[in-house]
Amino acid sequence: MAIIVVGGSSRGAGKTALICGLIAALPEFRWTAVKITTHDHGHAGSIFPGPIFEETLPGEETDTARYLAAGAARAFLATPAPRLHTDEPDLTAVLDELWPRFGRGTHFIFESNSVVHHVSPNVCLMVHAIAKRELPLPARKPSFFAALQHADALVAPSTRDKLVADGLCLAGQEPKPVFRLAALERLSPELLEWIRPRLGPAAHS
Repeated sequence: MAIIVVGGSSRGAGKTALICGLIAALPEFRWTAVKITTHDHGHAGSIFPGPIFEETLPGEETDTARYLAAGAARAFLATPAPRLHTDEPDLTAVLDELWPRFGRGTHFIFESNSVVHHVSPNVCLMVHAIAKRELPLPARKPSFFAALQHADALVAPSTRDKLVADGLCLAGQEPKPVFRLAALERLSPELLEWIRPRLGPAAHS
């Protein structure tokens, strides 16, 4: 099982575009793509009881439809309910509902900041909406800064592809790469070369 987590600094940062790029560039993994959101998208007809909806039609209308259009084997929208007496989403309950439905050879891409605290991904990529190297970053989602501690690399939109090998410098951690991409839907050769060895073989059960 290979797992990629993609988070972002804000809504509209380009998380979905990057996931579509990953799916298209790594088709041998036959990804199951899961978007986790606290917003109620109003989908009906879920195949599971609870807050999980499976998308079945590829297209451009929704993020999950875009996953399928990019080549994902399956695509899901998960909307966790808040934990009791808190405003925090209950990701544990959603994941407990999700995991038993798949075989050991299933490969996952998650679109979420918070899920990185609940899974052990092979790769965690954080998308920053502004292509800047400097840290501290501008004020963004608190969940982004929490997830950034788990990031293996940062991805940022740019006018051209460029690798900044030691661009992400966090206190107490070794410098990590920043991949600047001219188009988030198209992985640069440097990013593809960097990510493949971290995923292992695309074996299926």
